[in-house]
Amino acid sequence: MSVENALTSEEMAIGVAHSKLILIGEHAVVHGQPAISIPFPIVGVESIVCHKPGAIEFVSELYKGPADEAPHFLHGMVYCMDATLDYLNLPRRDLNIEVRSTIPPGKGLGSSASVAIALVRSLFAYAGKTYTKEELLMLANVSETFAHGAPSGIDALTIASDLPLWFEKGREIDYIKPKNDFHFVVADTGRVGDTKTAVESVTNLLKTAPKRIQRKLSRLGELTYQARNALEKASKQVLGQLLNEAQKELEALGVSDAGLNRLIAFAREEGALGAKLTGGGNGGCIIALAKNELHSRQLTEKLKNFGAAKVWPFVLQQQDHLEG
Repeated sequence: MSVENALTSEEMAIGVAHSKLILIGEHAVVHGQPAISIPFPIVGVESIVCHKPGAIEFVSELYKGPADEAPHFLHGMVYCMDATLDYLNLPRRDLNIEVRSTIPPGKGLGSSASVAIALVRSLFAYAGKTYTKEELLMLANVSETFAHGAPSGIDALTIASDLPLWFEKGREIDYIKPKNDFHFVVADTGRVGDTKTAVESVTNLLKTAPKRIQRKLSRLGELTYQARNALEKASKQVLGQLLNEAQKELEALGVSDAGLNRLIAFAREEGALGAKLTGGGNGGCIIALAKNELHSRQLTEKLKNFGAAKVWPFVLQQQDHLEG
C-alpha cells in the first residue's frame, strides 16, 4: 500500500485520518457480540512533520513544547511516535510535529486512534517510505494500548478503512458495502462520556443479573446482524427501526442518560427513521438516520436550535468498489 492520505515535500510531510462512529453493537461487542462501526469523515486529524534542529517538539491545542515534557494524557502519542521512529530507523530528534484535530475528545469518535494513525502516516511520508495496513495498525495500537489498556482494535481498524466494518472479538474483520446512500446526523450532547465506567457498569450488571443482562446483550447482537442485512439491501426504514430497538436495550443496560434521551426523542419527533446513542454513552453523541439529503439538512438545523453542542450531517455512501 502506498502512503495514502499523506503529502510530502523535502522539508515537510502531512498525514491525515478521519474519525469513526459505532452504528450499532456498542457494549455488546465487549461480551462477544458483533458491532458495526462506520468511518466518520466530517471530523479528523492532520499531523504535520517538518525538520527542526534539536529535541522533538509537539504543537497542538492541548500542549506545545518538547515531546519529553508532554503531559501524561499525551504519553500514548509519544510512545506511538517513538515506536514509529524506531521502526523507520529515524533518529529521535530534529523534528517538529504539529497535530491539528477537529475531533472532540471523549465523545466516542475515536480521537486517540485518529491522532495515532495520522501521526504514523506523517512519519512514514517524512521518511519517504510506504506502509502496509498491518504496519499502520500495529504502530497505531501502541497509542491505543496506552489510552484504553486492552483496546478491541475497532477504532483504529475503522479509521484506517473507507468502508463500514463488521467487528467480532476473536474473528476475522469483515467489511460491509452499503447498497444505497444512508444520510445520518450526529449530534453532540456537549458532555464527555466515560466509556470505561460505562463498560464496567455493564460488566457488573452481568454479574448481578446474568440471565437478564445476557438476554439484552444477545438481543443487541441479533439487531446488529439485522442491521448489516439492512445496509446491504438498502432498507432505510428497517435500519431505522433497528436503531430504535438497539437504543431500548442500551437504556435497559443503564448506559443512556437524560441528555442523550432528550436529543434522541427530539430527532425522532422531527422525523428521523431511527436514533440512538453512539459509543460508550452517558454523555457523548447520538446518531440519527434521516430520510434523505433534504431531511438531513433540516434535522441538522433543528438539532442545533434545540441545543445540541455540535451537529454534523454526513452520508454513508453506496460503495461497490472500494476496499477496506
